[in-house]
Amino acid sequence: MGRCLFCDMASGVMPVDKLHDAPQVFAIRDIYPQAPIHFMVIPKEHIPTAANIEERHGPLLAQMIAVGNDIAQREGIAEGGYRLVINMGRYLHIFHLHMHVLGGHRLGLEG
Repeated sequence: MGRCLFCDMASGVMPVDKLHDAPQVFAIRDIYPQAPIHFMVIPKEHIPTAANIEERHGPLLAQMIAVGNDIAQREGIAEGGYRLVINMGRYLHIFHLHMHVLGGHRLGLEG
């Protein structure tokens, strides 16, 4: 396996401004935001895609959603609504599981 950008961020090899940092997950702002508020929640364990999730990852996925919810509350988008997105296949740019959280304006079907 080659170098993974998110693994480098998780380990501290690549310093990044984290919105949240816990033993299993961290969160960062997306550098190409698709909404006024757009951040990603990323597991520190390298899981290439959602297709590689196993039953044992249930608590990790729950933590990812909980962290997304907490940051959405802090960012002021919880009440108005927000979207949680995990991309698959041709929509992946980095092969390391991550969840996008988008909000801050009305989100359409493509938004």
